[in-house]
Amino acid sequence: MVSFRRFALALAVLALFVGMASAQTGGVGNNTTLQCQTNVTVTPTLRGEGLTEQTGDITISCTGGTPMTIGATIPLVNITVFYNSTVTSRLLQANGTNASEALLIVDEAGASTTSGFGPTLTQKLCSNPLAGCLLYAANDPSGMLQTPSLVSLPVQSIAAGATSQGTNIYQGVVNGNSVTFFGIPALPPTTTGTRVYRITNVRVNATTLAGGSSSGATAVQASISISGATSLLISQSQLNVGFVQTSLNANATGALTNLQQCTSRSLSSGAVALLSFTENFGTAFKTRVVPSANTLYSGQRQDPPAQNVPGTIYNSESNFVFPITTAQTAGLADYGTRLKAVFSNIPSTVNLYVSVQNVQNGSLALASAPSPVGNQSQQSYAQLVSSDTGSDGNAGYQGFFPVVLATANAATLGSSPTVAQVSLTAGTGTAVWEVINTNPNTNETLVFAVYATYTANVSQSQPTIGTSTVNLSYGPNATSGAASSTLPEPRFLPDAAAARTLFTIVLCRTILLYPYITNQAGFDTGLTIANTSADPFTVGTNVTPTQAGSCTFTYYGGTTTAPTTPPAPTSTGNIAAGTVWAGLASTIVPAFQGYAWAVCNFQYAHGFAFISDLGARNLAMGYLAVVITDPGTSTRSATNVTTSENGGH
Repeated sequence: MVSFRRFALALAVLALFVGMASAQTGGVGNNTTLQCQTNVTVTPTLRGEGLTEQTGDITISCTGGTPMTIGATIPLVNITVFYNSTVTSRLLQANGTNASEALLIVDEAGASTTSGFGPTLTQKLCSNPLAGCLLYAANDPSGMLQTPSLVSLPVQSIAAGATSQGTNIYQGVVNGNSVTFFGIPALPPTTTGTRVYRITNVRVNATTLAGGSSSGATAVQASISISGATSLLISQSQLNVGFVQTSLNANATGALTNLQQCTSRSLSSGAVALLSFTENFGTAFKTRVVPSANTLYSGQRQDPPAQNVPGTIYNSESNFVFPITTAQTAGLADYGTRLKAVFSNIPSTVNLYVSVQNVQNGSLALASAPSPVGNQSQQSYAQLVSSDTGSDGNAGYQGFFPVVLATANAATLGSSPTVAQVSLTAGTGTAVWEVINTNPNTNETLVFAVYATYTANVSQSQPTIGTSTVNLSYGPNATSGAASSTLPEPRFLPDAAAARTLFTIVLCRTILLYPYITNQAGFDTGLTIANTSADPFTVGTNVTPTQAGSCTFTYYGGTTTAPTTPPAPTSTGNIAAGTVWAGLASTIVPAFQGYAWAVCNFQYAHGFAFISDLGARNLAMGYLAVVITDPGTSTRSATNVTTSENGGH
């Protein structure tokens, strides 16, 4: 960082001496030295996850200099701004250059319709971003000002003495960490006026600066270098144009981790998880443009003229919006803030649904879909969109917005969330919501509900058991930290956190307790487990899903040779529906005495134990294994537990 500052400062000093030398040797533009002050009008907080974050506008306000002769060629300067991160302003290629959406505006053109010569002038683009445009000093054609020393904007013409308005907007050329504005007119305002150069629409890769400070915010620094036919003496060439902070806290809450494979689910079964996106500062969530009316999608349309007033704070994903050509617009983002969920490891027989808007919870939707009110809303609101990269477009009509319409209700209640199905490929799918309403004065949380439906088919082991996950981030995701003419804007790094649990499907199981087993002192114990998932009750809804699986015995106690060391667990192997497994303790766990748990990977398991002396000549007894409530589900179907099994123990 120190070496970068020294390098930038050296460039600024070098440019200053070059300019002075030019002026002192009678270079183009008279002997003028303008005294300039730099300022950052607003120092914004940048999202540490963002690759194209907006920096604060830099203004260079100049006074002084020697009045120029009417008709004289105005000297031009090159203004370069170096940043401590890569400049990622959108490239608007012109003649193979890296001309970008970053703009320099002279004398706040277009900022006012009632006062000030410069701010009232039409915004006019210089079409030569690599060299600037030839300009001449002239009187104010409006008659407001009569001397060249007070002309607040240069006048452009192919011949000296003309009075056509000069260009006042210049495109910046991006090169790595810098942006250069070539051929900027340095017409001295003398001591009675002020010349203002505003640098806007500069975006940087904020991810390289995220988490670099113990205070949680890292400064985005800019250093200004000026070169050309005259000099602009700048009092402060280094500025902070933003502070980077991690902006998003995303979680999956209420994830169901005990969905039984043998129990079908429908939308009315309820949400399997809630996805929450919380901003860490009030301006992290933004609409595409500032809403211009209290109508739906007002914050997504680009209805000209919009966001074209220099120096205005918009708190939107777009900045100063200006048409470069009929097909290219500087400063206009492709969409508002988008919140992205990437689902993984979804079983092939599971259908996934998400709420089409943020919800109160998994059972209650928002009271209504609110409309924007200026740039603030009483209700935060986001809608499901068709992709994370599709543009909101420029159309000024309702229906252009790429909204995904609801296809079902999560329940029969009118207040329940409306949902749409997520398209899945090889167990992976994506849902994206765009912010429609946001309040920059408060930290907001947007919550979306996720639902999973499936039909149980345990004979085919469907749906497959396992944990489904979700990654949460802004969208769209990219890894390129360089300026681009094709990548969308804004764009963000993918989720860096570990995948969050969405839901888990578990085997249907039965837990049996055998309170006493012995194979000592001349006794042996016979053990059986019946898989009764095959039964005659197959009428109407009373269809028992046939299941199959193994049972694992875990022993507590010991053997005659190791009284306090229990044997290792043993498995029955697969027990098909309608069959009974049987074994002897003397074969399975020789010389054991104690108790055992049997965990069966199917429902409707029933156990029996028979203890006797060898040959059952003198002593014998039998008991039903106790069916224990499954601690993984906290519930058990009444058809799986008999009165004698549990009530008798």
